[in-house]
Amino acid sequence: MLANAPVFSSYSTNDVDACLRFYRDTLGVEVSEAMGGLGLRFANGQRIFIYPKPNHEPATFTVLNFPVDDVDATVDRLTAAGIAFERYPGMEQDEKGIVRGDANGPDIAWFKDPTGNIIAVLKGDGEMDR
Repeated sequence: MLANAPVFSSYSTNDVDACLRFYRDTLGVEVSEAMGGLGLRFANGQRIFIYPKPNHEPATFTVLNFPVDDVDATVDRLTAAGIAFERYPGMEQDEKGIVRGDANGPDIAWFKDPTGNIIAVLKGDGEMDR
């Protein structure tokens, strides 16, 4: 019934302006302002809508994943841009905050947007059906 619908995902923020600057200027994502929120568009055609919510509570899970060819280089560039990577108890992370992948998953590191939503960079090409 919905297989051909043009799907997009969304999550909230309580500071649209801070998110605009972060996603556009720091991460380099194509951002448009729409319906009081932000539309993000990615190279593969995927779209995300970030909507304003006065009582916003950050997601406690990863809301956005960026598959990259080189996690180390990406983490280095993001760190140089002022992004701090998250540390999670019980997870083996190196000095950069990267969990080194194995048979159970890829190299991955997490950071937050200005309103606390969790974002990841991970080794991969974005294909989930392998």
